[in-house]
Amino acid sequence: MNTNPFHPILVVDDETETLKSIELLLLSFGITNVVLCNQSGQVPDLLTQHRFSIALIDLMMPDLNGEDILEILQADFPEIPVIIITGANDVDTAVRCMKKGAYDFFLKPIDKEVFEPAVKRALEKSELKWEINNLKKHILKKRIEHPEVFQSIITNNKQVYAVFSYLEAVAMGPEPVLITGENGTGKELFAKAIHSLSKRQGPFVAVNVAGLDDTLFSDTLFGHKKGAFSDASTPRKGLLEKAYEGTLFLDEIGDLSIQSQIKLLRLLQEKEYFPLGSDLAEQAITRIVVATNHDLIQLIENQQFRRDLFYRLNTHSIHIPPLRERMDDIPLLLDHFLEQAKVIYKREHVTYENNFIYLLMTYSFPGNIRELRALVFDCICLTANNILTGEILKSKLDLNAQTNRAQSLIKPDISFPGKLPTLKQAADMLVEEALRRTGDNQSKAASLLGITHQALSKRLKSQDKK
Repeated sequence: MNTNPFHPILVVDDETETLKSIELLLLSFGITNVVLCNQSGQVPDLLTQHRFSIALIDLMMPDLNGEDILEILQADFPEIPVIIITGANDVDTAVRCMKKGAYDFFLKPIDKEVFEPAVKRALEKSELKWEINNLKKHILKKRIEHPEVFQSIITNNKQVYAVFSYLEAVAMGPEPVLITGENGTGKELFAKAIHSLSKRQGPFVAVNVAGLDDTLFSDTLFGHKKGAFSDASTPRKGLLEKAYEGTLFLDEIGDLSIQSQIKLLRLLQEKEYFPLGSDLAEQAITRIVVATNHDLIQLIENQQFRRDLFYRLNTHSIHIPPLRERMDDIPLLLDHFLEQAKVIYKREHVTYENNFIYLLMTYSFPGNIRELRALVFDCICLTANNILTGEILKSKLDLNAQTNRAQSLIKPDISFPGKLPTLKQAADMLVEEALRRTGDNQSKAASLLGITHQALSKRLKSQDKK
């Protein structure tokens, strides 16, 4: 399938030769997804069958003329920008169409140098409108439509679910996505989810750009022709070509050199690139997703990252919260990693004591989910009876960091700047917090509170009756 743009461009003209010439002109811009129509009376049916990005409409046609079609589009499909294409004798009508809402108009024969930027601006406007409307729909629905896409991301956290909803709204568009978050939070998993949601026909291709000098960065992304440099005995495809009609994920973008940043900026602006040793531009029909664990604003202030590139990359952005801000996911992640470890280490049944999960819930996890997985696997290797204990975990954790984390958790809970709660209110608050941290698992919440499951269940039933 041709997917540039993802939603096709509608071209309407009663002259077949004109249609073909416009199609070839669009193809020279890298635009391959076009629907041609030489019978204007078919336009209403086409509008119900397809979701078009923009419409290029001739003015003088039998049956429905361009002005008629514009009125239909303005009434029923106002999100589709309309570009009028007309002969010299139709300028007054074209101006009238502009007043009625047409995006632009061009005289035949079309000037390519002026036409190309106008079409690309119209496409950007259309895509932005579509994404805004899609985002509004997702906010109103307040639910995830494609949970299967996020199966590899283990969570029950509201912040993360908000990220899922946002990605569903913007993933279909062509604009870059910036993913920020600490090391170990799973940024590549989110990038893969974006690719799956986008329904792009090409592959997902990932590369870590940290440590690539300018030449290696260019060769990796753009490729080279035979003889481009002394060791280039054979041509090499760049990752942009390998990710054609797919997604290119650039990890550690904050470590990119200024020279490479300039090349990436041009790629995003022009949507084309030059393989090393070639004078012919190649079209970049690829969605760019980038990730970093750096504060890019701070890098900009330190003149280590280009401000214009940041705003290009930041069209859509998500921040993945660190594990210490989503502690309610620890029980889910622990169970998930235990299931993995059973297979890897061939253990039939692995469980854990209450103090094991309590220590996990009071640890700061500087390495985030990656660190949690490593801890669980390491502790399993150290246990002889398939029971994870607090003593095993203590030997692996930084006890000072654990103590600091425990204190940071306790202090806010016992600090009451306003009116003191009653003992009953404080107890209810503790129960609510324990349930939140354990993903509403009553057995694990009871362990955190130091009471039996039966006692917690009795308290909850008492609260429900009231």
